[in-house]
Amino acid sequence: MYCLIPKKSEYDLTGGCGAVDVLHSKTQSWWREAKFGMFIHWGLYALLAGEYRGLRTENIAEWIMHDLRIPPREYERLAERFNPARFDANRVVSLARRAGMRYVVLTAKHHDGFAMYHSQVSGYNVAEATPFGRDVAMELRRACDEQGLKLCFYYSQAQDWHDPDGIEENVPATGKNFRRYLDRKCVPQISELLTRYGDIGLIWFDTPMDMTREQSQELYDLVKSIQPDCMVSGRIGHGLGDYMSTGDNFIPLLPRPGDWEVPATINGTWGYNRFDARWKSPEALIRNLVKIVSRGGNYLLNIGPDAMGEAPERSERALEAIGEYLRRGGEGIYGCDPTPVYPYDIPWGYLTCKPRRLYIHVLEDIEEVYLLNIANEPVWACLLADGAELDLVRRTTCEGDSSWRIRMPRSERRPAGQVIRVEIREERPIFEPIRD
Repeated sequence: MYCLIPKKSEYDLTGGCGAVDVLHSKTQSWWREAKFGMFIHWGLYALLAGEYRGLRTENIAEWIMHDLRIPPREYERLAERFNPARFDANRVVSLARRAGMRYVVLTAKHHDGFAMYHSQVSGYNVAEATPFGRDVAMELRRACDEQGLKLCFYYSQAQDWHDPDGIEENVPATGKNFRRYLDRKCVPQISELLTRYGDIGLIWFDTPMDMTREQSQELYDLVKSIQPDCMVSGRIGHGLGDYMSTGDNFIPLLPRPGDWEVPATINGTWGYNRFDARWKSPEALIRNLVKIVSRGGNYLLNIGPDAMGEAPERSERALEAIGEYLRRGGEGIYGCDPTPVYPYDIPWGYLTCKPRRLYIHVLEDIEEVYLLNIANEPVWACLLADGAELDLVRRTTCEGDSSWRIRMPRSERRPAGQVIRVEIREERPIFEPIRD
């Protein structure tokens, strides 16, 4: 049986994702809608750029103090040279906005213990200990407010290689009093971030190490007592976060229930490393974004500014390309629900969905979209980029399988990577199993 779907004017169907929030709290609704955020790993390690005394780190650049065993007193002298005169918070946030990102996560304090904001708790911070003398977090706060993005903070709650009582991976804690570190530095600094920088979207905790459940719960309760709507990342430990963070650069194979996020790099490091040339192509990053959203997650993609405060050019070019894709097809990303498992591998793209809408992300140059085992009744199909209406042929194959065929329009004006919206009768996509 062949069936050419009728024109849109014959039906009045509306889509949207409002039903999702019935199942979830209002606190996290902005984050589920956002889908895409910017991670910023920046600190004193940017000065070393992956090399210390002629030795290159083989690990991620922000771990250089730990990996190359730089003594704390020697490492802290980097602050005397930290003067990123070309840092422009408005430019960074504008890059995130143009890339289609909806939130920004700054490393307020990484494992090296150095604060990228003006802390009253410890003088080891960017505003007091450096010739730069500016509050990076406050400048990002103002830029995010002006450009409509959510500001969030990363905070290393257990590891602090500068504090004498902080934890360090694979270093014995002999003589250390972790409770003293919590009371003297960790808890007061988290309180500062939540009381001096306006509404914070989330606190991105990391590497809980040997923290007890009670200690993780204490930090979770602290955040909620100051800003009840501030989310807490899964790496607070003991399953206490508001959402799950996957392993770095690891994408779940299948759709996953609940709230989760993939933190990821554009090359092979988080902090700036001038030797790292493992750049992912814009096409690969777009595939990752669509793949993650189709499986129900958020994509938190990192930039690592250099010692002068500028993002690497390759990072900027990649983010601009993602932004171009989202300007054409962002409706098929923002606020989408997890897509049920489609029974076949699709080499040319991915599927995302909202109630009564299926989005077909065509990431390669193909002449025709052909989907088997899809039982939905289509109502109307178009390209998101320009609204061009598409003919969709619904057919039962000779083998008895349901199928859709959509002929891709040919136009030199259309760039590679297109998103098709198909409005469907049913609430959700219906994918039939492969027959025996």
